[in-house]
Amino acid sequence: MQVTIIGAGNVGTQLAVHYASRGATVKIYSSKPQLFKKELQIIDNAGTILAKGSPQLVTDSLAAAVSGSELILITVPAFLVAKLAKELIPHLKAGMKVGLIPGSGGGELAFKEALAKGVVIFGLQRVPSVARLKEYGHIVVANGYRPSLYLAALPHQASESCCRLISWGLGMPCYPLASYLNLTLTPSNPILHTSRLYRLFKDYRPGKVYKHLPLFYEDWDDETTKLLFKCDAEVQALCRHLSEFDLSGVRSLKEHYGQVEVAAFSAKIRSIASFKGLKTPGLATTGGYLPDFSSRYFSADFAFGLKLILQVGNLAQVALPTCQMLMTWYESLPLKHQEVSCARYGLNTRADLVAFYGQ
Repeated sequence: MQVTIIGAGNVGTQLAVHYASRGATVKIYSSKPQLFKKELQIIDNAGTILAKGSPQLVTDSLAAAVSGSELILITVPAFLVAKLAKELIPHLKAGMKVGLIPGSGGGELAFKEALAKGVVIFGLQRVPSVARLKEYGHIVVANGYRPSLYLAALPHQASESCCRLISWGLGMPCYPLASYLNLTLTPSNPILHTSRLYRLFKDYRPGKVYKHLPLFYEDWDDETTKLLFKCDAEVQALCRHLSEFDLSGVRSLKEHYGQVEVAAFSAKIRSIASFKGLKTPGLATTGGYLPDFSSRYFSADFAFGLKLILQVGNLAQVALPTCQMLMTWYESLPLKHQEVSCARYGLNTRADLVAFYGQ
């Protein structure tokens, strides 16, 4: 099997190692191919090598990267997907399978023209594990691998075959979801990260410096959980309202983490081993720290993840007041906003939504 990985960061490097170690011919698209070592490694926190493999090619040529590949896995930030899709679609052919990892954030909309060419677009509901680069082009640290993965494809009938490719490459079970909308509405980072960022920085104003930034997960508090629970309930209400779809794959975060009480949920988040040491996105400055607005937690999880959930709610005529409050706060921040737009891709009514995600 020939596999292309587009995006050579944390998850991209991890996927490249897994597929290469399984015997796939792996090609990586990177803006810095000269920095890659011949052999790539996945290690755990203790430095133990979990897997290693060598890509056949690392290139900054998109055409060379995707030529002849059966499977193309995209791991770039959500705000780069539309630009990438425009460049990539001319090189895609019918029967190719293009995977978005993770599958939330509206990337499927950007590949609407590819679907018309007979290309399969799919996404994973969540990434395989927490992954952080130790050395670009060489080593990635991965921990907290999930017991299984969930996937949805457009068109839906391709989901089973996509699951087989993912399961083979990663060596873990992968199960199909009933509709791609299960990925779009998954209450993971789009409400998890955004609730936490609002709680941490809601008093931000230009010129404000924070003397200390708590750890993102290990210092999680009950007020964040209360806010998160409200967002989670709104997403669940939206799913119930969209009766045209089987959205049973959009599990409440209470169910996902196995805790329904505020204090217990907060304790659970603080205790997760794979979350240990993860910092709040910040930039060091004189006297302390500033929020790092360039972090994916801001630029992807607000502007693409949460924004798309709100747009689906608007098309379905379902109000999500707490989610909207978070988005209104984000849009008030002094930064350049780039956001996903359903209307840009011809989704202007509930009927349009049903037609696209019902494929």
